[in-house]
Amino acid sequence: MLVRRCILFIGLCATVVRSQFPRECVTVRGLQSGECCPSLRGDLGDICGSNTGRGQCVQVNADGRPHGPQYTQDGRDDRERWPLAFFNRTCQCNGNFSGYNCGRCKHGYGGENCDQLLVAVRRNVMELSVDEKRRFVSALDRAKRTVQPDFVIASRRYPEIFGPDGNTPQFENISIYNFFVWSHYYSVSKTFLGAGQQSFGGVDFSHEGPGFLTWHRYHLLQLERDMQDMLQDPSFGLPYWNFAIGGNNCDICTDDLLGARSNFVANTISSNSVFSQWRNLCESVEDYDTLGTICNNTEGGPIQRNPGGNVARPMVQRLPEPQDVSASLEVGLFDTSPFYSTSSESFRNTVEGYSTPSGNYDPLVRSLHNLAHLFLNGTGGQTHVSPNDPIFVLLHTFTDAIFDEWLRRHNPDVTAYPLENAPIGHNRQYNMVPFWPPVTNVEMFVTSDNLGYSYEVQWPGRPYTMTEITAIAIVAVLVLVAIIFAATTCAVRARSYGHGRNEARQPLLAEHYRRYSEDHERIQEKTQSVV
Repeated sequence: MLVRRCILFIGLCATVVRSQFPRECVTVRGLQSGECCPSLRGDLGDICGSNTGRGQCVQVNADGRPHGPQYTQDGRDDRERWPLAFFNRTCQCNGNFSGYNCGRCKHGYGGENCDQLLVAVRRNVMELSVDEKRRFVSALDRAKRTVQPDFVIASRRYPEIFGPDGNTPQFENISIYNFFVWSHYYSVSKTFLGAGQQSFGGVDFSHEGPGFLTWHRYHLLQLERDMQDMLQDPSFGLPYWNFAIGGNNCDICTDDLLGARSNFVANTISSNSVFSQWRNLCESVEDYDTLGTICNNTEGGPIQRNPGGNVARPMVQRLPEPQDVSASLEVGLFDTSPFYSTSSESFRNTVEGYSTPSGNYDPLVRSLHNLAHLFLNGTGGQTHVSPNDPIFVLLHTFTDAIFDEWLRRHNPDVTAYPLENAPIGHNRQYNMVPFWPPVTNVEMFVTSDNLGYSYEVQWPGRPYTMTEITAIAIVAVLVLVAIIFAATTCAVRARSYGHGRNEARQPLLAEHYRRYSEDHERIQEKTQSVV
């Protein structure tokens, strides 16, 4: 079938990408042709805005380089060489134009001709005003209830995508926020090997590899852009939660932000918060794994959360410390072989949380990003459903802020990102699953100002190493010795100088002071004679 051709030609520049596929493309004809190049503004002759020079329909470039040994089921997963199982042609947009039909602007640009610079500022949620907090919470809740206007999600794997009758594509509408949740689920779900067989779990297209940071960066950009469109406010920026505050208090778990604890139902959110009404998506993992189905838009139970309450794992009862962030920013290499959760001296593995903050891999350690998730002790601590808890958004914006600061401090070349042999989905040129139009990991390996947003962050000072502490102590001792020596030398010289002066002036002064004390009359006489 045409849709399974592996065509490797033109690479795509960074675009406005959303997960899964445009509603216009998921027809029987569209799926059978393997082409998703919609016309701009309904004009059938204006494919990808070609009439006005916005773009053209091209063949998808899918990475075919070898991946790491973790995945052993090649040829059995729709996400391999994404998105060729579904489509092999897409719009490639010119200049600052972007979108699935080149009808949008790249991140960071606006205006009719996409020539106006735009920057969304991401700020600390704790520093927002009361009204700003209220607007943000309201915007999240609205996104949970607003249908994604352009994109739909697949509810079956490709072999069943045409439906029981072969003529009914299995796609569903979904809300903006649930779209965000579903995208994450789809990237981490297991590989179905067939009825009666255990699904293969050694696959994750968005974690435990170099793509962890680039994938989640685009994931956030997708939500931010969707919410900007919904609010009709291109300046809207997702705030962040600085989770590196230490202690066991969830400072954003209040009813004016992400919801306080319920006083009535254990491990749930206070009824005074709108988030107590939210329901989870993609909870039926066992069904997906055994039946070969895919999470659809059906919601389940409420968000579970008990911050710091995992008594069985004391290590995850506290949040990361400020110095953990400082230490991670000192790790000099972006990633190291085997480019996995066992990598040591890897900044990516450090900030993801499988290494100590200084970069040393330790299988017993969970730090930074991982520790913040596990601290939540509930929905937010389970990978496949964690975005259902809106804290996920703010946790990951801060993780992205750390990534962005590392990029600025170390200024790495693209070659710092592995070209091959990373876990499947994590190679430099791999199209991140399940975003559309295709966007590669390396396109997100740039500072945020290239993507239309920035952070307002006050970074903690860098902690001193033991070597530096020792050096400082030695210098301090030497300085102290020098000061003591100088002071002693000055004192000795002062005595010598004083003694010399005393010898020269002693008869006069002695006589003078004796007269003051012994014979006032003689002093008067001496004074007069001197005058």
